[in-house]
Parts: sequence; C-alpha cells; structure tokens
Amino acid sequence: MSERLTPEAAIELYERENVFSLGRMAHERRMEMHPDSRVTYIVDRNINYTNVCISGCKFCAFFRAPGDEGGYVLTREELAAKVRETVELGGYQILLQGGMHPDLDMAFYEDMLRFLKAEFPQVAVHGFSPSEIWYLGQESGLGHGEVIRRLVAAGLDSIPGGGAEILVDRVRQDVSPRKATADQWLEVMREAHRQGLRTTATMMFGQGETLAERVEHLERIRSLQDETGGFTAFIPWTFQPENTRLPRPEVSSEAYLKTLALSRLYLDNIDNVQASWVTQGPLVGQLALFWGANDFGSTMIEENVVAAAGVHFRLPEGKLRKLVTSAGFVPCRRRMDYTLLE
Repeated sequence: MSERLTPEAAIELYERENVFSLGRMAHERRMEMHPDSRVTYIVDRNINYTNVCISGCKFCAFFRAPGDEGGYVLTREELAAKVRETVELGGYQILLQGGMHPDLDMAFYEDMLRFLKAEFPQVAVHGFSPSEIWYLGQESGLGHGEVIRRLVAAGLDSIPGGGAEILVDRVRQDVSPRKATADQWLEVMREAHRQGLRTTATMMFGQGETLAERVEHLERIRSLQDETGGFTAFIPWTFQPENTRLPRPEVSSEAYLKTLALSRLYLDNIDNVQASWVTQGPLVGQLALFWGANDFGSTMIEENVVAAAGVHFRLPEGKLRKLVTSAGFVPCRRRMDYTLLE
C-alpha cells in the first residue's frame, strides 16, 4: 500500500477488511514509520480552568450554563495547587482547557498564563482548543490570529486538538451548533502553525456521523498537514454517551480499532497516532499498539470531561509503562513536540 489513500479507497478498505486484517496493515505502516518499537507517552494533567460554557454541545456532560449550580472558575490558588501536585508527581506539562465562558475576557487568559509561567516556569502549557480561541477572537474583536499572538506572548506553548469532534458541518450543526464550524476550527490551526506553534489533532467519533464523514474528517486534517506540517499527532477517540443529551449507542471496541487503523493508514503525513485508553480502557489501549498507535498518550493525573460521561479509567505511570512493556514495546517519556526525555 505505497499509494496514498483516496477517500473512496479508504471507505472501501474499511468495509472490505475485518478488524484483524486492517489492524495488520496499520501495524505494518506504524513499524515502517517507527521501527525502533518505542512507545511514547507524556506525564501531564488535564486542568479545566472553568466548566461554564455557552456552547451547550449535546455530547458534553461536563459543562454548566452560565448561572447554573456547580459552575466554577478556578482561583489562582486552586490552579497553583493542581500544578504543584502535578510537578510533585513527575509531571512537566498541563493540558489547560475550559469552555466558552461569556464573562472571561482576554486579560483573564493572559493573566492566567503569566501567573502559571511565573510560578512554574518548567511546566509547558498545552492549552485552549481552537473553539475557545475562535470564540475569544470574536468576542474580543481581536480576531483569532491576534488572540494566538497574545496568548503565546503570555506563555502558551502549544494548542491541543480539542473541539474537532467531526469536521463536517452537517454533524456539527446537529450536536454543537454554537461551536466553531469545521472551517473555523481548521483556520485557527492553520494560523497557529503559521505562527510557529505545534498542535495536535483529534477526532471524536460515534456521534451519528457516517463512515464517509469520518473519512472526510481525516481528509481535512491530512490536507491541512500537507499545507503546514504543524500537527505532531492525531488522537481518535469514541463518544461516551452516558449523562449527555445525545442518545447514541456506544461505539464498539472493534469499530474503535478499525477506525484507529484506518487513521494510521490515511494520515501518511502525521508521524504519531495516539491510543485512547481514557475512553477504551487500558487493555484495549494496549491492543491499539498493534492497530497503528505508537503513542500511549498521557498519564492523565486528572481528567474531568470524559469522567463526567461516566468513564473513570486511571493509569499511573508505573502501570502505563508495564502495559507498554508487556506488549513488547519500550516505553519512553516525551514532550508535546515528541522530543524524547529518556
């Protein structure tokens, strides 16, 4: 399979091959790209600085509308305590995300980043999804490009791929109509890459999209990567329906593995594909290492969004390394940009 997959060929491949044959192809591609059998991971913590959001996405069990009971914005003391504990546990990055909060202005974000960098200069901040950045650009009148410039000046190191869900507006209009469109999400990433930031890309599938729409998502990610080369990794994961307003059956582990494998085969220009043990559990996450994944993601010292949907997998670093080793690979700490720490 030396020729680049077209969308039509990808759909045919997914429908023709079973989970094992497709996985075998993806694993061969993975070993071609990463022949040293190393499996990377990062020690970090997901910190949600707020759960207040006006988007009201049907798939989100975590958010609170403005004025709802249980809504919060972390104080500087609470934020510092979480980062301090992360550092004490060996962490060196935080994934900092929130919602589209109508009362937080640009100064709030800049001050939060400056505070973090002053208190914890050794900790990288991987923060703010494209949807948050687009919203802030519109609400402030600055535009997303200037928002990115100011966030970087205040201390932002990289941008996560959250909020991509499925990059097809038919799906987005159904499940998250107030959020950034597919084009807007991609434009934030294009501008971030233009400004020299590295970012990740994600796909949350199982929200009612078709196979063709999943492949369209992959095509749009691949096309932008052809243009900019700014994505370090791709993380496909499954929608968790519990406690949400989107009644859908949960995607099977078989469909997860097939979609993971197809992602590895389709995204020939993105070096790293990440296993989603957070949604699938550690053992299916371990299997993912034979279905195209070369990265085991994060130790997730804290994770709130998936947990709000009733999924509570935890994986301390020692157990993560043991899972990788027992699968026949070599675990290796990394930074967000995939430079190795061991």
